[in-house]
Amino acid sequence: MRLKALLLAGRPVCLPLVSTLALLLPTASTAAADPVPVNAAPAVVPAVQQWTGGKGRVVLADHPRVATPVDSPELRRLVEQFTGETADVTNHQISPVVDAGGNGDIVIQVDPDADFGAVLPRLRAEAYRIDTDRGLVTVTGAAQQGAVEGTRTLLQLLAGSADHRSLPVGSVVDYPNYALRGLMLDVGRRYFTPEFIRSYIRWMGYQKLNTLQLHLNDNEISPANWSTAQAAFRLRSDNPAFAGLAAADGSYTKADWDSFEDTAAAVGVTIIPEIDAPAHARAFTRFKPGIGLHKGDSDELDLSKPAATDFMKSVYAEFTPWFRGPTVGIGADEYKGPAADFKGYVNTIAPYVRSLGKQVTMWGSQKGISGGGAGYDKDITVDSWNNGWYGPQQAIADGYPKVINSNDNWLYVVPFANYYHGQGLDGKAIFDSWQPNVFSGDQSLAPQDPHLLGAMPGVWNDLVHEDYTELQVHGLIEKSLPALAQKMWSGTRAGTDYQAFLDTVRAVGQGPGTGYLPDTLGSDDVTADLALGRTTTASSTEGAKWQASNATDGLADTRWSSKRTDGEWLQVDLGSVRRVSSATLTWESAYARDYDLQVSTDGTTWTTVSQQRGRTTAGTDKLTFTPTDARYVRMQGIHRGTAYGYSLYSLDVRGAADLAAGRPATASSSETAAFTPDRAFDNNGTTRWSSDRTDDQWLQVDLGTVNTVSAATLVWEAAYARDYDLQVSTDGTTWTTVSQQRGRTTAGTDTLTFTPTDTRYVRMQGIHRGTAYGYSLYSLRLGN
Repeated sequence: MRLKALLLAGRPVCLPLVSTLALLLPTASTAAADPVPVNAAPAVVPAVQQWTGGKGRVVLADHPRVATPVDSPELRRLVEQFTGETADVTNHQISPVVDAGGNGDIVIQVDPDADFGAVLPRLRAEAYRIDTDRGLVTVTGAAQQGAVEGTRTLLQLLAGSADHRSLPVGSVVDYPNYALRGLMLDVGRRYFTPEFIRSYIRWMGYQKLNTLQLHLNDNEISPANWSTAQAAFRLRSDNPAFAGLAAADGSYTKADWDSFEDTAAAVGVTIIPEIDAPAHARAFTRFKPGIGLHKGDSDELDLSKPAATDFMKSVYAEFTPWFRGPTVGIGADEYKGPAADFKGYVNTIAPYVRSLGKQVTMWGSQKGISGGGAGYDKDITVDSWNNGWYGPQQAIADGYPKVINSNDNWLYVVPFANYYHGQGLDGKAIFDSWQPNVFSGDQSLAPQDPHLLGAMPGVWNDLVHEDYTELQVHGLIEKSLPALAQKMWSGTRAGTDYQAFLDTVRAVGQGPGTGYLPDTLGSDDVTADLALGRTTTASSTEGAKWQASNATDGLADTRWSSKRTDGEWLQVDLGSVRRVSSATLTWESAYARDYDLQVSTDGTTWTTVSQQRGRTTAGTDKLTFTPTDARYVRMQGIHRGTAYGYSLYSLDVRGAADLAAGRPATASSSETAAFTPDRAFDNNGTTRWSSDRTDDQWLQVDLGTVNTVSAATLVWEAAYARDYDLQVSTDGTTWTTVSQQRGRTTAGTDTLTFTPTDTRYVRMQGIHRGTAYGYSLYSLRLGN
């Protein structure tokens, strides 16, 4: 994944770990003209609460140590984990030691008396600080959990540094705004593999999300026939009394569950297992039809029968010993049987689960079932998911001490449905307008209300017969989870620029151990929608509901609509000049009869790349055209197809195919085994090739067959070329220079165009380096 790729880029530097104030401070003769700036706050996700910048940087030595002043079992495990992660992703062998630390060390420690700024006392255990100065990088947690959080940030700091081994001098003081920062995943209606769940736990921990609730049983909604309805319980016991209860299409053994708990403990995540009853309980009523309403022909328990409650006690008794976290969810939502029976069930099961040593959460349904919480057990945390069933203000007024924001209007995703954010939550809306205290309607609470534990968005797999994969679900979740993590941890500390926030998300990646998860936000993936989330404007909008950004928000059920005149346009800014070759426009019923697709590099001079004439119905246009450079892409309407305006569900823009992606590559040299030539052609914008530290080095790719090439994009790492030639060859022996580049002064991107040329081999031939290092390219992409 991207973090691993970035950290693999760490170039060995033959220097001790030193504060590079000595390296970076100007000489006496130039100090007045060129002072060293104070370091800006590091870009991490979520943004830190407090940063005090110094000047200069600290550079990791060739053989850094990780020191712990106290040899506690907890710190030893954390250090072993951290050294394993950094050894894996940086190619450095970091030695753990037990001492106070000295010059050249990373120090990880716990000090409850350290200064953690304005953290609330109830949140202090997760507070940490990172102090980088005097040749040391020191991570200090207020408790063990804070130390874990600090190491997640330290990994991101390394990922974000220009050379992937240096850190800015300064101090981070960081802590959460809310105690619970979670995600609920419905594995009851759809099985998710253990590999996916472990990867998600690592990804969540990397973003300081600390709670994963697994909804372990559920069933099809309103089936035609309950006897054939999909239903599943996902835990598999060896106890013969429960033989046949676990789902045949996938379940988790005790060993699977232990692996979840081990992974969670390592990255600071707590798992809340949820066993849902008395509704959504078809897996139980199928297993024991005698305990179900309507003689077992339903998904609800018949709570008038003591056997139903006794069976659920036996389920909790069997599986609760598996669970290491302090909390178990009992479900308890949307029951349609008698309200008195439901109240009696909650008042029996909640204390029973507490007798097993666990705290209890439940989905708030007291208002919808009983009109309110009178007479209910109050030693329960309420997940407030719908104001009509039980809003947060009423739950608190009724005496519940803690609530969680799981508000369905804001936070529910039903993958690929036409309701509940079927295409994923809108990350920008979350970033701009939501906080954990924000509920829909008039139910919002005060920020950091002491009754509000935090927030937990939910992913509900209602569409049990829909054909989609767990990785497609990840593609929906990834759109917004980083923004949710930001708002749950430090709120608006990231500022208001969502695009800059996304750039940080892309830079830090998904974290170590998440290689199973596709990185759909990758900025260098030529298969990605380049328009997604980008600034979009229009000549007009029909109303506030139909704004231009709806066409590029990635959501299938939002749209832009113009005024009811011909000649209206919609335009997206891709953020930088990109090589584009296709676009897909999905029209609502107010379609364009005639329009042009236009591109521009400056937003002023436009070129038409596709003319569309004579459309007669709504639908989708998939346009391809000669690859061209563009920063701006515009739909320029000519004639409307109806009496209304122009209305687009989406404008999707794709990059030109990279002819060099995945092709065999060679080079004059490679700095280490981590920076081989193939890494410049792996379609991953965070891996790289690096050469030896001499001029005249080269990087070459074999396209396999002769292709027409007319454009190249070279993305330079900090070790850039000052002067180089781009050369082509049909035989790998005779070379022709198609572009000469001279005088580059910084790292960055070169977008080269030249006369279309037939070639099989393309080479970057270095002439002079721009730094004391070699040449280093993140990518060399080729287009025709």
